[in-house]
Amino acid sequence: MNNSENSDALSQDANMQELKYGERNILEGELITFPNPRIGRRYEINISLPEFTCKCPFSGYPDFATIYIKYVPNERVVELKAIKLYINSYRDRYISHEESVNQILDDFVAACDPLEVKIKGDFFPRGNVHTTIEVEHYKTS
Repeated sequence: MNNSENSDALSQDANMQELKYGERNILEGELITFPNPRIGRRYEINISLPEFTCKCPFSGYPDFATIYIKYVPNERVVELKAIKLYINSYRDRYISHEESVNQILDDFVAACDPLEVKIKGDFFPRGNVHTTIEVEHYKTS
């Protein structure tokens, strides 16, 4: 068997291996919302996601962070399992700290259009450097 045939055989083996249910859920992950049960009442929802990972776009090294989401809902609330799966979708992405936190904000706002939201990425130190990224959005009238 030559290299090309060997490569094709390995590709077929990989395609035949079924994804685990968690991997499928992560690939399908989207920010699902449901109606705010208390529209008109101003209240905060705080979510922390301590297992965020992504990959450095320059080195390929893994980056680890806790993502904090603090928001005041408008008409929609984000479903917690959906946010967990969405956050896990970053695991194999080559993305900077700055871009990941900004992208999370953009996707969150698009999904539930909150009155206000603050996203904070508190990245674990790497190479003696500790990074925290914070972004905010306020709904305009």
